[in-house]
Amino acid sequence: MARVAKKRTPKVVFDYVAGSAVDEVAYSRSRAAFARIELNSNVLRDVSAIDTSELILGKSVDLPICFAPTGYTRLMHHVGEAAVANVAAQKNLIYALSTMGTTSPAELAQLVPGSRRWFQLYIMKNRADTLAVVKQAKENGFEALVLTVDTPVPGLRYRDNRNGLTVPPKIRLDTIFAIARKPRWWLNLFTTGKLEFAAFRGWDKSLSELADLIFDSSTTFEDITWLRSVWDGPIVIKGIQNVEDAKAVAQLGVQAIILSNHGGRQFDRGPVPLEILEEVVAAVGTKVEVYIDGAVMSGLDALGAIALGAKAVFIGRAYLYGIMANGEAGVDQIVEIMRKEFVNGMALIGCRNIEEVRTNDARIRN
Repeated sequence: MARVAKKRTPKVVFDYVAGSAVDEVAYSRSRAAFARIELNSNVLRDVSAIDTSELILGKSVDLPICFAPTGYTRLMHHVGEAAVANVAAQKNLIYALSTMGTTSPAELAQLVPGSRRWFQLYIMKNRADTLAVVKQAKENGFEALVLTVDTPVPGLRYRDNRNGLTVPPKIRLDTIFAIARKPRWWLNLFTTGKLEFAAFRGWDKSLSELADLIFDSSTTFEDITWLRSVWDGPIVIKGIQNVEDAKAVAQLGVQAIILSNHGGRQFDRGPVPLEILEEVVAAVGTKVEVYIDGAVMSGLDALGAIALGAKAVFIGRAYLYGIMANGEAGVDQIVEIMRKEFVNGMALIGCRNIEEVRTNDARIRN
């Protein structure tokens, strides 16, 4: 799917999805860690009926694979966030809309009213701006807030710098050549509505100005307490990267955390989330639900993370490759490929349900 996506989208778009920070070491380490997962294989078990359902924040999903928030999704394919949410709704999964999304909370609620919608949030420099975005989420039936905490400042993404990534795209000389090579992508983009950060529609600020407003380097644990006072639904903290921080946020009354290094797109020498998963689950798993994201690229990756204790995994690049390759149908294909791998893996290790997967005695090889 990634190879097809690369053929169908301009280099600036593909590189935004495929790339990460600085030397792209953190993402490579995460991929390598998933490749080292080893699950115990039990034989002579009746696996004629496999149940992949799981409870996430008290409600059942058909598969513990959720859609992570990703910015600029209409840049990848003109169908955008609504297409991903629609696949999530049809398959009884969860979709998290990004603050940097190109579809607004109201638009998503109208287009896909039956979906389980979470909203990803940053604590902004002006708390009134944060409240305005929270209000949009609340008024449009979003179930949970996903507070991202690993972005006090933007990461250094050199691929994007070299490519001159802007939203909306600026017409430069190399852009003209890109249009000539990918005419269908550009035609779809420029005939399906203005590309913008939809949650901030009407703010009339440049990308750099918005980034300066959104990322607040003074955010602390106290802001989570403040957020709990203005939002009465579940709060998920995304971007936890060590056990002590996991313990600290668990004490603040949040419902879940996502172990995440932002897919390697922020700090390029940070820890690998998968390698601390078991320790974090042991420390806080009875207080909060623990999810993981970053480098989950197959059903077996997801199965391994669940076996190591994660309640669910979140995918980002995987479904973006799908949408770039084939629109909504591509997202659907990605889920079905991962589901098939997940179910096949469960059968081959002798597990009939998710609880049995978690007691499978999985490990990460040295």
